[in-house]
Amino acid sequence: MPREEKFFDLFNAHAEQVVLGSQALVGMLMAFNNSSEEAEKQCNLVDVAEKTADNITHETMRQLHKSFITPLDRDEIHQLITNLDDILDLTQDAAQTVTLYNIRHITPEAIRLSEIGLQCAERVRTAVGLLTSMDNGSQILKLCREIDELESAADREMRGAMSYLFREEPDVRELIKYRAIYELLETVTDRCEDVANILEGIVIENS
Repeated sequence: MPREEKFFDLFNAHAEQVVLGSQALVGMLMAFNNSSEEAEKQCNLVDVAEKTADNITHETMRQLHKSFITPLDRDEIHQLITNLDDILDLTQDAAQTVTLYNIRHITPEAIRLSEIGLQCAERVRTAVGLLTSMDNGSQILKLCREIDELESAADREMRGAMSYLFREEPDVRELIKYRAIYELLETVTDRCEDVANILEGIVIENS
């Protein structure tokens, strides 16, 4: 039976949607204070990316069930695609929470957290694209380290944002809203780090 190489195409397609969703989230937050129409447009693009990625995840699972021989361990394929999907699910959660919570304005801290998330997503996409050959192992591991560093940067940004929020925000309801948004944005980087850990394991096991 031939090895099913379509998995790499599916990984790449999904990782591309992760980046598109992250870009749209950044665009939404940056437009929020100035143009509700543009913010809504970008929020819709997040939804489109999430729905597209869901279809890719379902196709990956279908291929996994029908393929006799796979290019990676079956559990690794399952973990990678589901964790990629988790990134976009949280990205969508963050975008929808901003809308549902009727936020008054978007803070610079929220924008910076979303930008760190985008940087993580871009590195995830690049690392996933290198999976076709374990000759790229060192490059993948380097990207994984960069994702870890960005996740740590998001942690620091989160702590600073929360400190400022508790000092300066007198309205408890608004404080609760912003806290929820900050936590979602920071968790996006956590999920990117989860993908990085899976990629590291794949490289180590197959090198």
